[in-house]
Amino acid sequence: MTQTIISSASKEVVIGFGQPFVMIGERINPTGRKLLAEEMKNDDFTRVEADAIAQVEAGAHMLDVNAGIPLADEPALLAKAIQTVQAVTDVPLSIDSSIIEALEAGISVYEGKPLINSVTGEEEVLERVLPLVASREAAVVAISNDETGISEDPEVRFMVAKKIVERAADHGIPAHDVVVDPLVMPIGALANAGNQVFTLVRRLREELGVNTTCGASNVSFGLPNRHAITGAFLSMAISHGMTSAIMNPLHDEVRTAIQAADVLSGQDANCATWIDKHRESDPSTRARRTGRRRNPT
Repeated sequence: MTQTIISSASKEVVIGFGQPFVMIGERINPTGRKLLAEEMKNDDFTRVEADAIAQVEAGAHMLDVNAGIPLADEPALLAKAIQTVQAVTDVPLSIDSSIIEALEAGISVYEGKPLINSVTGEEEVLERVLPLVASREAAVVAISNDETGISEDPEVRFMVAKKIVERAADHGIPAHDVVVDPLVMPIGALANAGNQVFTLVRRLREELGVNTTCGASNVSFGLPNRHAITGAFLSMAISHGMTSAIMNPLHDEVRTAIQAADVLSGQDANCATWIDKHRESDPSTRARRTGRRRNPT
């Protein structure tokens, strides 16, 4: 079975079929976070430290680190952010940028085997990013769009993913080190967005044998009670074979939905993780420990 191994200096995380779903914390990203962006530009990484610690304490297995701030020195900021995060937590990281120089700077200071986020099907991007990934023997997120943009046709997105996997192999990057993002569109704008992703995830698993990820919060953009939608989406995506997602582990609805999906898909052995996380919050457990019984309903 396909396994993508990502590591820090002291810890490994396995993304793979039959493995527990990997939660990749999304919070270290200044996009849409004006205060964080301003602080990072001013060399204040206090909030980056706090976000890293909070996400890991909430259950994130990995963290995505992005420093995309307009008119800022993104390579320097990304390198500093990665060093900051690795100083306060030992979980592996996803190095996130669309700028090759920033990826190079991030990789240069990273300790371990990172997940490079990302490469697309655009020729120029393929020829710049894949040699970098191969030189570091890293893993890479493959975004299923190319020069034509993001297609609403799942077949087109599948063929872009297939192209990236094949081109990665030309550079000596094995399929197990390519994690495909089938691209999640907002369900409020595209009613078939969920089914498109479910279909793609299954095909990517069965035909290409690759692991998958996504920016999970995109699916609920613009909707009320969006965390419930995101959690339900991820549960269904897991049932179709999705193996990881970049998401916010601080949202209870999303995190709990993932943990429940792991139980129901047989990826939480003996329900051990579920029991560990939820024993103390179960009223019946508390009642037994205090010698009280709940009234029957």
